Amino acid sequence: MKTKKMIIGAMAATMLSLSVCSYVPAVAADDTVQITVSKESAKVGGAFEVKVSVADIPANGIQCLNFALEYDSNVITIDSVTAGAATKTGAEGADTSSSMLPTFNSFSEGEGVVAVMWSTASDASYWLKNDGEFVVVSGKVNSGAKDGDVANIKVVPTKRDTYTGSGVANKAIDCGYTKGDEVVKYTVKTTDGSVTVGDNVTAGLKGDANCDEKVNVADAVAVLQYIANQTKYPLTETGKLNADCDGTAGITGGDATMIQKIDAGIA
Repeated sequence: MKTKKMIIGAMAATMLSLSVCSYVPAVAADDTVQITVSKESAKVGGAFEVKVSVADIPANGIQCLNFALEYDSNVITIDSVTAGAATKTGAEGADTSSSMLPTFNSFSEGEGVVAVMWSTASDASYWLKNDGEFVVVSGKVNSGAKDGDVANIKVVPTKRDTYTGSGVANKAIDCGYTKGDEVVKYTVKTTDGSVTVGDNVTAGLKGDANCDEKVNVADAVAVLQYIANQTKYPLTETGKLNADCDGTAGITGGDATMIQKIDAGIA
C-alpha cells in the first residue's frame, strides 16, 4: 500500500477536525454549505482534472472541513490532490504550529478513497470565507477502461472512528468552527461528480442542459443558475453543449429563452 502526500491545508490543526469536532458537544447552525464535484471526461490512458468546489460559505466562515472522496479505482487512478483558491486564506503562514506539523494529506492507492481535510488554529480572519475551488483532483484513466465507462466520484464522511479509540464509525462530514467550548457544525449538501471515459464529449438533445433526456423549464433554470454561479450550479460538458442552443456561441440568457421556446413548441 503506497501513501502519497499532497498540500491541502494547515496540518497544525487537523486535530481540530479529527478530535475536537468529533467528540465535543456540537451546536447545529442553520446554514448549509455546498460541496460540488465536477463532471469531466478523458480518453483511455488520458489525464483528467476534477474540481471540488465549496459554496454558500456562511459569514462566520469555516475553521475545519473534513470529508472523503470515493471513486472507482478500476476505472481511474488519482495521482494528486492540490489545494484550490478557496483555501488561500493565509492560514498556513499564520499558524505557528505548522513548523511542528507539516501540511499534508494522504490516500492509499487501490482503495478508491481520498481523505481531504483543511483546518487551522488561527483566528477567524484566516478561515475559509470565499466560495470557489477547494481542491483539484488529478489523475489518469486506467488502460483497462472502456469508452463509456463512468467513474463516479462521491463526497462521503471520512472513514475513521468518531475519535481515537471510540470504536464508533464516523458518519458525518466535519464542517464548522469552534466557539468557546462549543463546536458549531454546518449542514453539508453534496453534489457528486464523475469521470466519463471517451475521446470526445458529444452534444445530446438540444436544450437539455441538465441531461435528463427532456427539455423543459428545469433546463432553462439550470442555465440561468449556471450563468449566475458556475461553481455552485455546474453543468456537465455534455450539458454545456446542449445548453448552448440559441445560435450564438457561449451560454447566456438567450439560451434560457430558446429552451423555453423549445419547450413551448415554437422553436
